[in-house]
Amino acid sequence: MNEIQQLLLNQQRRDFLRGSVLGLGSVALGSLMGCRNEKKVYLAAPKSAQVPEENQPLGNPHFAPRAKRVIYLFQSGGPSQMELFEYKPRLTEMHGQEIPPSVMGTNRISGMVTNQYSFPLAQPAATFSRRGANGTYVSDLLPYTGQVVDDLCLVKSMYTEQINHEPAMVFMQTGNQLSGRPCIGSWLSYGLGSLNENLPSFIVMLSKGGGDQPISSSAWSNGFLPSHHQGVQFMSGKDPVLYLSSSGGTDKMDRRRALDFIKELNLLQNETWQDPEVDSRLNQYEMAFRMQTAVPGVTDISDEPQHVLDMYGPDVKVPGSFAYNCLLARRLAERDVRFIQLYHLGWDHHGSLTSGIRRATQQTDQPSAALVQDLKQRGLLDDTLVVWGGEFGRTSFCQGKLTPEAFGRDHHPGAFTMWMAGGGIKPGLVYGETDDFAHNVVRNPVHVHDFQATLLHLMGIDHEQFIYKSQGRRYRLTDVHGRVMHDLLA
Repeated sequence: MNEIQQLLLNQQRRDFLRGSVLGLGSVALGSLMGCRNEKKVYLAAPKSAQVPEENQPLGNPHFAPRAKRVIYLFQSGGPSQMELFEYKPRLTEMHGQEIPPSVMGTNRISGMVTNQYSFPLAQPAATFSRRGANGTYVSDLLPYTGQVVDDLCLVKSMYTEQINHEPAMVFMQTGNQLSGRPCIGSWLSYGLGSLNENLPSFIVMLSKGGGDQPISSSAWSNGFLPSHHQGVQFMSGKDPVLYLSSSGGTDKMDRRRALDFIKELNLLQNETWQDPEVDSRLNQYEMAFRMQTAVPGVTDISDEPQHVLDMYGPDVKVPGSFAYNCLLARRLAERDVRFIQLYHLGWDHHGSLTSGIRRATQQTDQPSAALVQDLKQRGLLDDTLVVWGGEFGRTSFCQGKLTPEAFGRDHHPGAFTMWMAGGGIKPGLVYGETDDFAHNVVRNPVHVHDFQATLLHLMGIDHEQFIYKSQGRRYRLTDVHGRVMHDLLA
């Protein structure tokens, strides 16, 4: 049955009167035309003819999930694969030579190099060593990641469609380059709900000290989903969640009574308007009240043993640092927060790559590896999926003048590396392959939508069946694309 038929079957007499410009005149016209006997057809539809109600949370996964929660370590700016995970001796051999036309091909270049007349290849600003049982090449800039490489699945054949930061970041998080769609965390919060009554199901943290390039809140937007599924941002100051604390002198029981009274008013309004945002407001008020007790217990790390703090590195006691946020992510995972999103800026190295990438890796390498180790030793890694990666990669050729210290690399959507760990992912796997210059994917390409489909699959969700209808169209996180990468699954 199509939607127009369903609309007619569900139409009530009062809807007809309210929506008719002619009002009672239309009723008179209908009686003259002999429509009285047809009224019952429009008042109710046989149960067998009714279409299942749309836009309902899943409640339960489509199938048994491999992961219960996700910690996503987003490295904003585009980490260079040549300096981190792609050992390519040819880059060193051909350092300073023009990139071969067969390698350059028809790849897009950004507006920042359109006036560049020469595109010399640049050798990596790092050395590599074999690490782990499989002898996986890992940059010496990532000594701690090298220690846990056997727990990681390196995907070297990622590619995307966007070449600029904002649309590429939004595309990676929402499946579309335009702002306004729900992000991964919001989809999971909506579909599967919360595992913890006292904390939001979707929490976001931005680390400080990484870089100056801004990141838009559209990356953790609920889009067209109910607003209480938007990511709740934890801040690095005295109040981790803005507007959460009660004003001075307010008794907790007084606050509870006030909320109960507001709830009654909102319920009355909801009976009249049936607005889903009223339900969202009720959820937000109640969650804020419970968070007043729960959040301080999460952010107070004074109960952590010293050896655990040492794992995360010297910055772990600095609120807002990437190390501190990684430790909070583990504490939130222990409390069954469904989706924990960390953003670290500082990977956009158009110049001074050598010093810039050393700074970025010094801030993130040890905490990222410590998070994997910490989850593993607590038995949480088996059902927690950890993701590390940015929005795109970097070019194998140099941006600007090629010098030992000052050269940089431009944006490159054609190939980049991400890693995943735990949550049903095959450990110790290196998947996909690029050419001798880490510029083009030559084996097992993985599109952004494939990554998103695989993530949902690990959470027990069929991405093709996980749909929300908005403004007359049905939407998915993966749009009309995506395939589950079964080769990555344990």
